[in-house]
Amino acid sequence: MSAVEFRLARPEEKQRVLDFVNANFDWRLPLVNRPEWFRFYYESGDGLQFAVAEENGEWLAAAGYIRANRSPAPDIWVSVWVARKGHNGVGLELMDALPRLTGARVVACNNIRPKTMAFYRFLGWEADRVGHFFRLADRAEYRLAVPGPNAGRLPAAGDLALEPVHSVTRLQGMGMPPSSHTPVKDIWYMTRRYFDFDHYRYDVWCATERGKLLAYLVTRTAEVTLSDGSQVKVLRMVDFIGEDAVLARLGTALDRILAESGAEYLDCYCAGIPAETMAAAGLSQRQEGDGTVIPNYLDPPVQENTEYYYFTNRPEGFVLFRADGDQDRPNLPAD
Repeated sequence: MSAVEFRLARPEEKQRVLDFVNANFDWRLPLVNRPEWFRFYYESGDGLQFAVAEENGEWLAAAGYIRANRSPAPDIWVSVWVARKGHNGVGLELMDALPRLTGARVVACNNIRPKTMAFYRFLGWEADRVGHFFRLADRAEYRLAVPGPNAGRLPAAGDLALEPVHSVTRLQGMGMPPSSHTPVKDIWYMTRRYFDFDHYRYDVWCATERGKLLAYLVTRTAEVTLSDGSQVKVLRMVDFIGEDAVLARLGTALDRILAESGAEYLDCYCAGIPAETMAAAGLSQRQEGDGTVIPNYLDPPVQENTEYYYFTNRPEGFVLFRADGDQDRPNLPAD
């Protein structure tokens, strides 16, 4: 009687990974079938960032993951999880084996299906809704957002400024700020995710005090074309690396960036940072059913809310933002 083997995929098995995912997933995934995205998310040098469950030479499940840093045992985000029909249990065992196979202390996923949360809770992991926070620009009317009864602008306070980091050279010279958050990100990650990503232009900001780096904050300005041909801008806060107390001191700076961008609103999907900290930074929290609409899909614009869900095997110190894992990317066809 054979046992299922859980192992990392070998570099020469790339085509087998593609064939297995395409044969067993519900639809053709752009991340797997677009060569440039497969390279960006799942290849690192000669390495192939997939783990597989194998029995008698037959693959029963596969999981693709994305590294948060360049260390030999990086924290990871699971990006693709596929099991052969009738073998979901083996797929769950593969997920449970990922920390051992990769050496990762933190395993997480951004944007899971709500109905799968029970699977991860069965493993003893945390699975929950991602919070949605926003700040409306100071204007008389809104073309995209629909302010609910409790969507007023919170006071914008804070004594720290945000200065742009225009180049990788400056980023490398500054290093990384103190942060108790996980997954742990490094300069390699920041460079490839925000400076080398071909499809979006990001703005990286830094907060300093008396010459000491306290935090990085990353935004992206989206230009939205409405049905009448006019355009509206939206400011997306996609990442923050630093301590919670630093974010609470950035309200005035965020409000300035929002005003200077000309955007109708700033929004931020985030799990792990308390709502009180976000409120101190001037960001209101959208709750399900509270009457506020902060559109997420912008190309084309869809005037409705979007809920996201996540899991992590280590909730202590865990923080998730929009750009984590394989999220915050354009909706491109698979081929």
